[in-house]
Amino acid sequence: MRLLYFASVRQTIGLAGEDVTLPGDIVDAGGLVDWLKGRGGVYAEALAQPGHVRIAVNQTYGHAGTPVTDDDEVALFPPVTGG
Repeated sequence: MRLLYFASVRQTIGLAGEDVTLPGDIVDAGGLVDWLKGRGGVYAEALAQPGHVRIAVNQTYGHAGTPVTDDDEVALFPPVTGG
């Protein structure tokens, strides 16, 4: 899986992106976020407040129940506002 981090998530984690292999029990975006938080440190800090992180799977907005696989590109970013 290709993970991409944007804005404050990127700043906190310190990476623009990374490639990971998911554990076999991760089947949706919510499980992915929980797994990343479980890595501790900057991941736990960046993802501490789930309502403050949005998810896109293969460039389509998703939610905790959106299915994910190792072949996906997943982006994590704060809510976007316009003006």
